[in-house]
Amino acid sequence: MRVVRGFLREGPGVRPVPQPKERPQGGPISAEPRINDRIRVPEVRLVGPNGEQVGIVPIAKALELARESDLDLVEVAPTARPPVAKLMDYGKFKYESAMKAREARKNQAHTIIKEIKLRPKIDPHDYETKKGHVVRFLKAGDKVKVTIMFRGREQSRPELGFRLLQRLADDVEELGFVESRPKQDGRNMIMVIGPHKKKAEAKAEAKAERAQQAADEAAEQAAEQVSDAGTA
Repeated sequence: MRVVRGFLREGPGVRPVPQPKERPQGGPISAEPRINDRIRVPEVRLVGPNGEQVGIVPIAKALELARESDLDLVEVAPTARPPVAKLMDYGKFKYESAMKAREARKNQAHTIIKEIKLRPKIDPHDYETKKGHVVRFLKAGDKVKVTIMFRGREQSRPELGFRLLQRLADDVEELGFVESRPKQDGRNMIMVIGPHKKKAEAKAEAKAERAQQAADEAAEQAAEQVSDAGTA
């Protein structure tokens, strides 16, 4: 066995010698923009702290203006020709960006799929109770998965479940729409109803209703106190 010009000789065949894998050079790419002395270009298109266009200036001039204004020079568009840099308080900018992202995550609303289960021969009182749950879920901006459970001979009467689901969809059509039409799934029949209002809108309306209710209660209490004081 011998190596010939990068090939391993073994018997009648010739196969390449395995080469060691090269490791990538350099460290991870930073998502942070370049600021101040880290901006290594001859000139930039400068934007003032209030968004005014200063124009194309040498990098030394841009850094000088940043020092005079007690601000940072931040490269906001590195791929532009020349790159665009802006005068700003970078520390304040990062803090405000972090707070906005935090507030966005806090206010982010996720649609939840609720589920209710019905029997094909449900009695009127139970139906009204189940329908009330669906109404409450849709008002909150959630989807509702409605499942009809068939047992025994009921499995031979799928039209009973279909009519019940259609009745429910008609009863709540002002709040929701049929997102997934009724379909058989083994012994069950399933339908999904989606809300007309988005989750965020529903939360905002519920918050406004609670605030209005609290204001009405406070007004009633104030009126009662005035009335009690007048009769004393």
